[in-house]
Amino acid sequence: MASMMSAPGQRSAWRTHPHAPIRCAATRWHSISRFGLTLTLDLCLTDFASLDLIEPLLRAVAEAGYVKPTPIQVRAIPPLLKGRDMIGCAQTGTGKTAAFALPVLQLLTEHSASRGRRVPRALVLSPTRELAAQIGESFRQYGTHLHVRHEVIFGGVSQKPQVRALERGLDVLVATPGRLLDLLNQGFVDLTHIEFFVLDEADRMLDMGFIHDVRRVLKVLPTKRQNLLFSATMPQAITELASSFLDDPVYVAVTPPSTTVERVEQQVRFVDRGNKPRLLIDLIQSMDVDRAIVFTRTKHGANRLATQLERAGIVAAAIHGNKSQNARTRALDGFRDGDVPILVATDIAARGIDVDGVSHVFNYDLPNIPESYVHRIGRTARAGRPGMAIAFCDESEGAFLRDIEREIGESIEVVLDHPYHCAAAVPPPARARRSAPVQVERRPSSRPAPRPPRDERSSSRPAREERPREERPHVERPREERPRAERPREERPREERPMSRPARDERPPSRPRSDVDSRPVRQEPDARAPRRSPAPAASSGGSSVSIGDFGGGESASERPRTHERQRRPTPGTPVSDGGRAPRSSESTAPAPRADGDAPRRRRRRRSGGGGRGEGGE
Repeated sequence: MASMMSAPGQRSAWRTHPHAPIRCAATRWHSISRFGLTLTLDLCLTDFASLDLIEPLLRAVAEAGYVKPTPIQVRAIPPLLKGRDMIGCAQTGTGKTAAFALPVLQLLTEHSASRGRRVPRALVLSPTRELAAQIGESFRQYGTHLHVRHEVIFGGVSQKPQVRALERGLDVLVATPGRLLDLLNQGFVDLTHIEFFVLDEADRMLDMGFIHDVRRVLKVLPTKRQNLLFSATMPQAITELASSFLDDPVYVAVTPPSTTVERVEQQVRFVDRGNKPRLLIDLIQSMDVDRAIVFTRTKHGANRLATQLERAGIVAAAIHGNKSQNARTRALDGFRDGDVPILVATDIAARGIDVDGVSHVFNYDLPNIPESYVHRIGRTARAGRPGMAIAFCDESEGAFLRDIEREIGESIEVVLDHPYHCAAAVPPPARARRSAPVQVERRPSSRPAPRPPRDERSSSRPAREERPREERPHVERPREERPRAERPREERPREERPMSRPARDERPPSRPRSDVDSRPVRQEPDARAPRRSPAPAASSGGSSVSIGDFGGGESASERPRTHERQRRPTPGTPVSDGGRAPRSSESTAPAPRADGDAPRRRRRRRSGGGGRGEGGE
C-alpha cells in the first residue's frame, strides 16, 4: 500500500495496490488538505468489506440491510481505524452514526481491557435524549455479535437502573451532559479509562448551551485519547474551538457545510401569522402527507398547534423540552409506528432523529438560526428517499428567510397560488453588491468658510501679558482676634465646640431624674403625717436653712415625685420622720460622698427588691 503527497493543484492517487485493477462500480475522489498539501483518496464504494472491518461487524451490517457504504463512511472509517482524531461534516441522513460506531466497536474488540470489572472505555455525548437513545440503538445493532456492553443514560427518568448498569460494568457509555455530570458528582461514573471520546452534533455541543458542561467532562478525561466530532453543520468558530482539544485532527467533509440534501424539494409560502393554522390544515388535507413533522419556535406554540390540529380531525402529538421523558417517548414511538401521522416539535427533534418514511417537513415558524433550518429539513429524504420541505413566512420572518438562503447558497421556491397569500410578508430582495461610487460635481456652497483649528486660532491670537502676582505679607494675628472657627477646640465656647461622642469611660455619670427636672410637681399631702408649719424664709445673709431643722418638712416645689425612687440617706445626715433624707433648699444635687468620689449611679430595682422606703440596691 502506497500513498503519494502532492502540492495543491496536482492530483495523486492511492489504491490498495499500484497495479490492481479497479473493480468498483463507482469511484469517488476526495481531497484532504493538510499543512498546505493535498491528499487525494480513490476509494471503492462496492461494499463494507473494502473498509477492513472485522467479520462480526460485516455480518451485523448485512443483517441491518446495508449493502454499500455512504461517502462519509468510506472516508471516515479508515483514518479512525488508524487512531486519528477527526472532524466529520456531512449532510443529514448519510450515516454519520455508523461512521464512528463501527470503528469504535472494532478498536474496542481488538484492544481488550484488563480483567476485572468493566469500566467505560468509550464516551459518546449527544445534546438530546432522543438522539442519545438512537445512538445507543445503533451500538446495540452493530455490536450484536461482539462482547461489548453499552448503556444510555439521560435525565428525565429514574437513575437507579442506570446506576445498576454502571455497577455491572460496561464498555460504551452514551449520555447527555446533564445526567452524566450528575452521576459523576455522585461517584457512580469512572471516566479515567476513556480511550474514545465522541461528540455527536458537535456544533450544538460546543455552542454556549453545552460548552461549559463539555469542558467539565474534558477535565476528568485522560489526556491520551482519540477524539471524534461529527455534525451536519460545522461553522468556522466551532472548528477553531474544537481544535483546542484535538490532536492533529483529520477534517473530512463530504459536502460543503450547511448544504441541504438534493432530493428535498423546498418551498416557501408567505402568509399572515393568524392564517398559518388554516394554511397548514389545508395542506395536510389536500396533499399526500403520509408522515410529517411540523416545527415551531416555542413550546407553548407547539402545544397550541397540536390542539388546533386535533380539533380539525388530524391526529397529532407535541414533543418538546417541557414534556416528561415518558410523554416524549410515547409520542416518538407513536410517530414511528404510524399511529400519530403528525408530530409537532421544537428544535429538540431536529437533531439526529432518524424516522423512516417522513414525507413532509413543515417549518411553521422559521428558525432564527440558519443552521437549524438545515437540520430541520434533514428529517425527510433520508436514505435516498425523496421529500418535501414547506416553510411559512409572515411579516416578522423576512430577515430569517434571507439569512437561510444565504446560508444554504440557493433561493427557495416561492409559491403564491394559495388562498392565504400575504403580500406584506414578502421581504425585499437581498442586497446586491455595491458598485463603484459615482462622481458627483458639487456646487460651491454659500455657507461661510469653516473656522480654523483650535491650535491655529490660538497661535494667531496675541499672547496675553503675564502679570506678576502681588505677594501679600503674612501677618500673624493675636489669638484673641482670630475668628472663632480658626481657634482651637479648647478655646471655643462650649456650645460652639464640634460635637464628638466621648468614650464610654469618659462619660459623666447619669443624674437622677429628680435632679434633671426641677419643675414643681404637685403632691397630695399624706393624711397620716401630721401637718407641718411652713419653713422660714432665708436670711439676708444668703445662708440657707436646712429643712431638717424644722422636723423634715418640705415645700411643694421641693417634694420629690411620687413615682421617683427614693435615695438612701448618706451617713451622718439626719433622717426625717418619714424615713427620708432631708434636702437642701438651694441645691437639688445629692450630697457628695465623704471620699470625694462621684455620686453613685442609679440601678434598676430588682423584681424581688424592698418597698418604697427601702433602696433596692
